[in-house]
Amino acid sequence: MGEVTHTAMSDAPLDLAAHVAAVSTSATGAVATFVGQVRDHSPDADGTVVRLEYSAHPDAADALSAIAAEVADAYDGVRVAVSHRVGVLDIGDVAIVACAGSAHRDLAFTVCRELVETVKERLPVWKKQVLSDGSHTWVGSA
Repeated sequence: MGEVTHTAMSDAPLDLAAHVAAVSTSATGAVATFVGQVRDHSPDADGTVVRLEYSAHPDAADALSAIAAEVADAYDGVRVAVSHRVGVLDIGDVAIVACAGSAHRDLAFTVCRELVETVKERLPVWKKQVLSDGSHTWVGSA
């Protein structure tokens, strides 16, 4: 079984280095990271995206912890950390950070990807994409 070292829903900027440190021990030979940034376009929008506004269900922090635990529990010797932003994010801001640390790179890559995909699929977070013309679109789960 793996270990969850950190999860958070935050309205403050996310710190990649803190996540890397949270999954690192003397036995860690690999840390895989994912940093999701706000971009200026989306397949769900006709126009240029100028910012995102993330909102979350009141139970989102508990859901994020449960997701991280489920992913970590599926693998021996892995440590995971994941955080997701809420609030207003500008182009280039970091919306999600996920890290997986293990003795070997293959496991770290596998777990990090599974963690990100599961968060995107199941975390009760919604994003409002605000476009340059003032219109907006809503996108389901983050």
